Amino acid sequence: MGADFERLHPMLQRRFGVSLAAGYACVGRGVMTRICRGPWWTVPFLHLGRIRNILAPFPGESVPFTVENHPYRDPFGRETVTFVRTFAYPDRARPGRFDATMIRGRDGRIVDYLGTHQHLAVDLHLAAEPDGSLHLTSDAQRFHAGPLSFRFPMLFSGRADLRESFDDDAGEYVIRLEVRNRLFGFLFGYEGRFRCEFPPAGDGPPAHVLPVQHERRE
Repeated sequence: MGADFERLHPMLQRRFGVSLAAGYACVGRGVMTRICRGPWWTVPFLHLGRIRNILAPFPGESVPFTVENHPYRDPFGRETVTFVRTFAYPDRARPGRFDATMIRGRDGRIVDYLGTHQHLAVDLHLAAEPDGSLHLTSDAQRFHAGPLSFRFPMLFSGRADLRESFDDDAGEYVIRLEVRNRLFGFLFGYEGRFRCEFPPAGDGPPAHVLPVQHERRE
């Protein structure tokens, strides 16, 4: 984010300052007041993503969740930060998970690998809003699996629009996400509140937040 980082609320600077040099992780716990999805025809795509922990296909209200950000160096020597969200649906035995790992690409782009196997590489744009909140938007996507590698057509995917802020009165982070397709409209979204702890990074992230495999291609 460059100089824009200094314009973020101090608590957002702390939350997104997770790095190897900083020496700490960030673990947030709170409640998603609302998780929602698009029309019925979006359900098969969301459930397909569920297989590899990409999005959470089930709607719900007052869903407890955690978000875990741990810094580490991946097998290719790149500094990486996990963004693993776990949704504990009260009426389901299996929690929902939305896994991502973020790196800074060779050309300075922020690249977010989605899912357990990092099959989707998504370019992200981060900006500080005038009120100190963070505005994140996604852009181009690339699919990598074995010998396959191609730019994923946005006609069959969605662009994320995320806003995160800090409520000084409540002492809570506030998050809101929407994923939309340019032709078909709203696909998935959530909004909620959470508090964070900042434990020492230690010797590395816990095994449950690491991807099954790492992808070299950006």
